[in-house]
Amino acid sequence: MAAHRVTDFGGLQIEYDDRVLAPRQWTTAQARWMADVLRRLPDGPVLELCSGAGHIGLLAGVYTGRDLVMVDASEAACEMAERNVAANPVKGSVDVRRGRVDEAIAPEERFVGIIADPPWVPSARTSTFPEDPVTAIDGGEDGLALALVCVDVIDRHLAPDGAAILQVGTVEQAEAVRERLRTGLRVVETRTFGDRGVLVRLDRRG
Repeated sequence: MAAHRVTDFGGLQIEYDDRVLAPRQWTTAQARWMADVLRRLPDGPVLELCSGAGHIGLLAGVYTGRDLVMVDASEAACEMAERNVAANPVKGSVDVRRGRVDEAIAPEERFVGIIADPPWVPSARTSTFPEDPVTAIDGGEDGLALALVCVDVIDRHLAPDGAAILQVGTVEQAEAVRERLRTGLRVVETRTFGDRGVLVRLDRRG
């Protein structure tokens, strides 16, 4: 049986175990950026893709009080997310869905904010992180396999006045995402956090 651990994440008590990716403290920046953007956007729910233990989406939800949908393909991740919803002072409703990110959202659903935390480590480098579950970090040959799926989901489900914040690993990956965007989305801002990761804000083209 996997040993459960609890860590403080922006004031939330987040439970996780060896089956899911341990929360990274730097990713509180993703939750806070999303919350800051949402304060200037219309009412509406938030979607988190590749949610893992749910910590990033939950922190954004606590800041804003908005309803939240979290999607992850991992049964263990969804189990942890449900436990973390129950253990923390969540204001809005939270719907945890297990499934592929491109299948778990109904065609008509729209979200004012979308957070995406896909695995972004290139497959050849996953052995560099032996403490992490491979499925939680393996982003395919270039690290962007699931990130680009998330971008497609964002394009289909982001509300007209909405915003999305995507996490990738490097500036080069962020630029590759920009180059492959469809006409409906644009990169508004990119924030780099040393060698820990990169956050990319996507909006609808005006």
